Amino acid sequence: MIDTVFRTEDAPAGERFERWRELIDRSRANEATSIHVDDFRAELRVLELGPVTVWRSSFSPAHFRRDARRVRQSGTEVYHLSLLTEGELTQSHERGGSASIGAGGLLVDASWQACEALASASPSGPAVDGEPGVVAGVGVDLPKALLPLPQHRVDRLLGRELSVRDGAGALLADFLCGLHRHADTLRTTDAPRLGTVTVDLVSAFFAHALETEAALPPESRHEVLVRRIRTFIRQNLHDPELTPGVVASAHHISVSHLHRVFTQRSRGETVAAWIRSQRLERARDDLANPSLRALPIHAVGSRWGLPRASDFTRAFRSAYGLSPSEYRRQALGEHTRTS
Repeated sequence: MIDTVFRTEDAPAGERFERWRELIDRSRANEATSIHVDDFRAELRVLELGPVTVWRSSFSPAHFRRDARRVRQSGTEVYHLSLLTEGELTQSHERGGSASIGAGGLLVDASWQACEALASASPSGPAVDGEPGVVAGVGVDLPKALLPLPQHRVDRLLGRELSVRDGAGALLADFLCGLHRHADTLRTTDAPRLGTVTVDLVSAFFAHALETEAALPPESRHEVLVRRIRTFIRQNLHDPELTPGVVASAHHISVSHLHRVFTQRSRGETVAAWIRSQRLERARDDLANPSLRALPIHAVGSRWGLPRASDFTRAFRSAYGLSPSEYRRQALGEHTRTS
């Protein structure tokens, strides 16, 4: 595991807010204040991915301020991304830019600029046990030097509301949230690669927002393209007509370019092989699901784009060494014994 966790409930009541405030000051050089000091609640999970830090947090409403003195003391040049999943966030910069976001919005600020931010609970969010609602989100701290985009262009994004509901933004949001969902299975050796992927996705997101995608290096463009391709495939596994040609057409590229880019980023695995493996994995999950025990074997295959029973059985046996029916009996038998 490569994450660290802080929870205010693990600290003495009188020290909770101060400990959390010190962590925020250390990570983003922000002075934090709150009117909820006496009943402050917070949780913070931090992933160190080489020079990139990704953290997920939830906390009681608070106010943040980074003034010129703290900027000088910090001495770092890092872009801070704040993706909100709950609550509201208003941010203003020394140069005059200001923006407010709700859940699904993203704001960017820079460590070398003074700024203020007010994080508040959503008005529509009910209090829990009489306590105020919380603000929640995912943050990224990324050294300026890692971005393959000119600083003067990226700085145009400061103080702007950015959406992650579709396109490159949705890919970035899904990846960041997924990191923390699978944090317990990650290893220290995974960190450098995951840091590189984070930089690629942030770069593509920024480039899309600036309409300068062509300025990205090929490696970054290819990483984002393959992630779009995989997302498209997962969403269309049920379609038996899903082929490399269909995938290429949907992304406005040639089949040869699709194969070249995909195999480079998938350790030689072809698009067709990946489609087949994804279908078989989904079918295997269904066969082991007790709530689907009444669903016929052929219907399980059809559900995942494998309508010919004989083809489904042959491919499943080749992948897992058992026929679908044998696997179901074994999986559900084990479930019965352990339930």
